Amino acid sequence: MTDTPNQAALAARYGDGHIPAAGPWSPVIDALLAHRSVRAYRPDPLPEGTLETLVAAAQSAATSSNLQTWSVVAVTDPARKARLAAVANGQKHIEQCPLFLVWIADLSRTARLAEAEGRTLEGLPYLETFLVAALDAGLAAQNATVAAESLGLSTVYIGALRNDVRAVAAELDLPPGAVGVFGLCVGHADPAQPAEVKPRLPQPAILHHERYDSCGEEAHRAAYDSALGAFSARNEMSAYRWTERVLARLGSTRALHGRDGLKGALRALGFPLR
Repeated sequence: MTDTPNQAALAARYGDGHIPAAGPWSPVIDALLAHRSVRAYRPDPLPEGTLETLVAAAQSAATSSNLQTWSVVAVTDPARKARLAAVANGQKHIEQCPLFLVWIADLSRTARLAEAEGRTLEGLPYLETFLVAALDAGLAAQNATVAAESLGLSTVYIGALRNDVRAVAAELDLPPGAVGVFGLCVGHADPAQPAEVKPRLPQPAILHHERYDSCGEEAHRAAYDSALGAFSARNEMSAYRWTERVLARLGSTRALHGRDGLKGALRALGFPLR
């Protein structure tokens, strides 16, 4: 049953047969559940001040110990967007969108602070500190995404920038200790190519109470395979099940498109990862 707006939103996200129990609701939750990845954009410029508003929202996200170990590079130049799209396997929506944001795990600012203060930061070279920076960037970007969608804009994340983080660093003139961890297209969706809310795994597959419990996982996966297969058929993509997608994406290093060398590339960019 999808009698109420919140039930309809949950049905779109999970399918009619997997709607979670009713709970508190708000317009913010409405907007979150309506999220969809958009890969076709009109060329219209964004309203003046949009970028600064999105960054203000991003800077309002939680940040570990208030270290603020992230930065963002706003890219609007068509030639630069085209070169970044080439890194990301030619994803044309990077070129179409009026604003492309590259989110940076940025320890370079922290290193400059230490140098200016004449201090050595023993914790800076460790994997934990890089992880903090990458997570900070992700939290900031998600705030910006929610803000953009609240303004009627559309977005899609671009993880494929990690295909060649050194090329991205060179393109954006990043200092040592800074790396682009993903991109974000922002713009007005092309109404000629509407995007549908993509279903997710049923909640019992990912929600555990008190202790992790994988009982029933096979049945949840089978249900989701069916739902995602129907979604892909409706949206004129190659029909695929989630199981097939996972196996194809992680079944060989070739599918990583160069990201199997990420550890070495990060070290070359100034992240020792001890």
